[in-house]
Amino acid sequence: MTMHINLSPEMEGFIKSKVAAGTYGNATEVIRDAIRRMQAEEIRLAAWHAAIQKGDDQLNRGEGMDYTPEALENITQSAVNAMHSGRPMDPDVLP
Repeated sequence: MTMHINLSPEMEGFIKSKVAAGTYGNATEVIRDAIRRMQAEEIRLAAWHAAIQKGDDQLNRGEGMDYTPEALENITQSAVNAMHSGRPMDPDVLP
């Protein structure tokens, strides 16, 4: 499908700089990558919202735990142990 779009001079310059630097082969590749990244961000954001809703639901059912220094230490120690275990990081805790 062919589509014509209007870009600001700044956006056009940005795209041209990516192609000139060799990061992308042409402007179409830049735009396709930008769209893929936007799609991935939407998926990540939807998962984040779902996780928040899940937590809210758990709290509403009384399944929460008190936030204490001991609880924070346990969470921190668990994260440190997981980090040093060689297992892949849980995507829910990555930025």
